[in-house]
Amino acid sequence: MTVQRLTAALGVGYERLAAWSDLLDAINVFPVADADTGRNLVVSLAPLHRADAHPGAVARRLLLSATGNSGNIACGFFSGFMGARPEVDLRAAVRAGRSRALESIADPLPGTMLTVLDELARYFEQLPDAAADGFPGLVDALARSVHATAETLPTLQAAGVVDSGALGLFLFLEGFFCAWGNRAHEFRPVTEIFGRRVRLPAGYVGERREGCCVDTVLRLGPEGDAPAAALTALGTSVVVQQDRDRVKIHLHTRRPDAVRRALEQAGRVERWSEGDLAPKRGSIDRRRSVVHIVTDAAGSITREEADELGLTLLSSYILVGDRSLPETLVPPDELYRAMRAGVKVSTAQASVFERHQNCQSLLDRHERVVYLCVGSVYTGNYAVVDAWKRAHDRDDRLTVIDTGLASGRLGVVARATARFAQEAAAREPVTAFAASAARRSEEYLFLDRLRYLAAGGRLSKTSGFLGDLLQVKPIITPTPAGAVKAGTARTRTEQLEFALAKLERGLGSGGAGLILLEYSDTCDWVDGTVLPAVRSRHPAAEIAVCPLSLTSGAHMGPGTWGVAFLPAACSGPGEDAVVVEDHAAR
Repeated sequence: MTVQRLTAALGVGYERLAAWSDLLDAINVFPVADADTGRNLVVSLAPLHRADAHPGAVARRLLLSATGNSGNIACGFFSGFMGARPEVDLRAAVRAGRSRALESIADPLPGTMLTVLDELARYFEQLPDAAADGFPGLVDALARSVHATAETLPTLQAAGVVDSGALGLFLFLEGFFCAWGNRAHEFRPVTEIFGRRVRLPAGYVGERREGCCVDTVLRLGPEGDAPAAALTALGTSVVVQQDRDRVKIHLHTRRPDAVRRALEQAGRVERWSEGDLAPKRGSIDRRRSVVHIVTDAAGSITREEADELGLTLLSSYILVGDRSLPETLVPPDELYRAMRAGVKVSTAQASVFERHQNCQSLLDRHERVVYLCVGSVYTGNYAVVDAWKRAHDRDDRLTVIDTGLASGRLGVVARATARFAQEAAAREPVTAFAASAARRSEEYLFLDRLRYLAAGGRLSKTSGFLGDLLQVKPIITPTPAGAVKAGTARTRTEQLEFALAKLERGLGSGGAGLILLEYSDTCDWVDGTVLPAVRSRHPAAEIAVCPLSLTSGAHMGPGTWGVAFLPAACSGPGEDAVVVEDHAAR
């Protein structure tokens, strides 16, 4: 086994997991129903995707990236697994990974991903040849272990679902061992394998838990030890992993201040995050709509807003230094801070395999799907999904629309179409609405510097240097033929005047419609200056304030902001101005 083959297998496992992560969020009820197991696993295991470092270095990155209960346990397994060099001795690596995961958990419970790890270890201990081609029977054995979780823990029994973390680990391992065993990447749909056990009952509401989820990294002092006993007295779901003088800790607690004080007695807290344990499910039941709307995350819609609208986002990847994550999971401030510091930033489309898995996942969970695809001039998504549809969608349940759009222009069309679809009785009116909205939408993006476009190869470096030297701030607009120059400005005041003029021309004086104000690291400018000016001129419009899509931000750079809009004839009338500000994403 070569390191290259190991890397490729890890990539397939990660992409299989990523494509079904929304389903994991949807059935996440244990240990708390906070609907984030899928995204936590995707964030936590990101170092395994496009892994080009030494296995030991990957193991350390896993320790620092781990988040959430399942994410920390999974990272414990893969840290031990990678550190034991699976390309040399797979059986020993599985044993080391399981031992590390088990040792990190203060109160290990059957009926979780530990049940899957137990079955994995049992399989390799009994397998005569650990390099057996195809690993016969492994996937079926792991699937049975996931099924068993639905009958083990009372919370899962009551909900009638399998454990979300166990299912996530199964998906990764299925993809990984399939690729390692040189089998074709053809997988049974998750809904076919697990049936009703991957669907929550209609109207299910998880038990509300008080407190917060803490993820922290502690650097120990010379004489310090991880305060494991103190942590178990202060919280539950405690996971503790150590790498030399750094300790990664996860727990659920009602006393975060007491936890921090206990840690500070043992060393220095290097990283700290805490989040509410209350359920975070979207307000719209996705099964209610006849047509499910899907769009690309390049459309300046956050995951939180997508949950509220009941639509699905498909992500490209943002690469910041040696880290790669789906764009909806990258903290925007982290991206722009890195760009200002000169860190190499780029974007990458999801693999064809992952995009095909996305298609399968969507059609397995929704009867009718309309995909509002980012313009084909910007990515190859339309061609990839259209080819999959022609090969697999015999019942014509998936409609793929090449909108020709990107960024906020795609965002306003997707928002309006998702709302329209909630009340539609058939697919045809939805597609007609989307096509009309795409034609009537507009967007203008205001760049601060040209050098980021030049760094990304979209502008000559000489042009970027001269433009910055002359203080030229370009204004661009996305069209089906690509992004085109719409004007220039030398100051932000000129940018705002340009935006207001375009809004008045497109919506009319005081006209209604949907207006999207987008920011990069320019939130204060958009909130404090742009929003009041737009609101005073368009009191009948709905105004949404949200982050610029990171696909756009990675190319246009810090200092960028934008305005996209859709007239009321397409967006729906509004009697009073509504301002939706997504401060949580900032």
